[in-house]
Amino acid sequence: MGFRLIPREESFFDLFEQQAAILLEAAGVLVEATDRFETLAANAKRLERLEHDGDQLTHELMAKLNRTFITPFDREDIHQLVAALDDVLDLMEAVTERFILFKIQQIMPQAQEIAKVIQQQTQELNRMLPQLRRMKRDSIMPHCVEINRLENVGDRLLRDSFAVLFDG
Repeated sequence: MGFRLIPREESFFDLFEQQAAILLEAAGVLVEATDRFETLAANAKRLERLEHDGDQLTHELMAKLNRTFITPFDREDIHQLVAALDDVLDLMEAVTERFILFKIQQIMPQAQEIAKVIQQQTQELNRMLPQLRRMKRDSIMPHCVEINRLENVGDRLLRDSFAVLFDG
C-alpha cells in the first residue's frame, strides 16, 4: 500500500460517474421519445430536467476543480472531460426541443437508430468511467475504441438519413 504526503482528491470520480448516470438516463429518454412519438412532449420535459441536473453537477465539478490543489489527473483533462459530458447532455436535450420547435410529425427510422447508438455509447461510458479510478490504460482503451466504433455507426446513419431526406 502506497503512502502519499499530499492526499489526492478522489471525489471527482464520484461526480464523473454521477454525470455518466445522468447521460445514460437521458439517452434512455431520447430512445423512448424517438420510439414512441406520442411521448415526445413528456420526454422533452424529462430531458430538460436531466439537463438541469447535469448542469448542477457540471458546476459542482468546475467549482471542485477550482478549489482543489492536487487533482487525480491533469486539470485541463478534467475540464475537457466535464465540458464534453455536459455538451453531450445539452445536445440530447436539444434534439427533443428541435423536434417540437420544428413541429416534426414523424420520426425517421434513422433517428430512432441514432438514438439507440447514443444509448449504447452512454452505456459504454458508464462502464468506462469507473475504470478512471485505477488509471490503467488497458482497462480504459477498449471502452474508448467501442465508443469510437459506435460514433462511426452513428455517422453512417446520419449520412444515410440525409440521403433519404434529400432523395424524398
